[in-house]
Amino acid sequence: MYGVYERLREHLDSLPGGFPATESGVELRILKRLFSPEDAELAQYLTMKLEPAQVIAERAGMNEDQAASRLRDMARKGLIFSIETPERPPAYMASQFVVGIWEYHVNDLDKDFVKDMEEYLPTLARDAFDYLPQLRTIPIGKSIHAGIEVLPYEQAEVMVRRQKKFLVAPCICRREHKLKDGGCDKLMDACLIFGWGADYYERNGLGRIITLEETLDIIKKAEEDGLVLQPSNAQEIVNICCCCGDCCQILLNLKKLPAPAAVVSSPFVAEADTETCEGCETCQERCQMEALSMEDEKVALNADRCIGCGLCVSTCPSGALRLVRKPKDRQPVVPKNQMEAHSMRAEIRARARADLAQKLNRHKKEGGS
Repeated sequence: MYGVYERLREHLDSLPGGFPATESGVELRILKRLFSPEDAELAQYLTMKLEPAQVIAERAGMNEDQAASRLRDMARKGLIFSIETPERPPAYMASQFVVGIWEYHVNDLDKDFVKDMEEYLPTLARDAFDYLPQLRTIPIGKSIHAGIEVLPYEQAEVMVRRQKKFLVAPCICRREHKLKDGGCDKLMDACLIFGWGADYYERNGLGRIITLEETLDIIKKAEEDGLVLQPSNAQEIVNICCCCGDCCQILLNLKKLPAPAAVVSSPFVAEADTETCEGCETCQERCQMEALSMEDEKVALNADRCIGCGLCVSTCPSGALRLVRKPKDRQPVVPKNQMEAHSMRAEIRARARADLAQKLNRHKKEGGS
């Protein structure tokens, strides 16, 4: 029975988001918590392409009606993704573990689950930073000045106004930290979901439908609270996370790196003018990456730590801080949509694995142990 979970782990690790193994096997404990053996077996036959139950049933060697019932149930459990509309038969696809299965369990966390995830997330984060990030950082609106070039998919309000359906869900990172009696008291309903993602969340009772105006108010509140805006890493977004450096697992693990700017997907970086700095230290409180300090009562910026969120810029009373666009050779590639993002991430991971295999083979041929 244990073997099915090892196979499921390998299947999840073959998806663009990855699900690497650990020495402790904590990732298998997590899978056993979420998947029955039967669900774990069927999940391996789903791909990153939306397919009707009939196609998946044929691949799995199952009766179509039985597969359809099981797939619907798995979608309700937050184990796979589905699109279900009156106009067409339901379609199902695999869910990556993050962003995906983990977030789908925001409403049924417990201390043991959180403990296992706390152990596993650093491994998952290290794996994720080696490839195309699933989220990107965009500047808050008040940090954008008239002379800076900002593309439509780099502006939260522009992207939100293009959506037709809006949902807000609790931030799983803040909820996770609350269970440990830690974290912060910042905005809890801070995970914004759009379109077909909002349909899935609504169907599974993971959040509440809101209006465009309510969505824009949440983004405004996030800016006031000093939260980093992180939409999905595509020009056509499906979500925006409003993240803090106290709870967000992405930001917490980025913060541990000596140069977060090198791995984050952001086209901007801050610049500091010490001549106009008044030494108020407001920017230090707003920065989530510890990129700012004071030297001789003037602001000092470590650009290697800056992720271009603009939180320091928007509240600088003297205008000593501003955002600038990175040089072209340091501009991140932003895929057109989620499917293109999945394809790019899968290609990058496959290339990296092939390179590693070549190195190991070369090492063996040279007599390495």
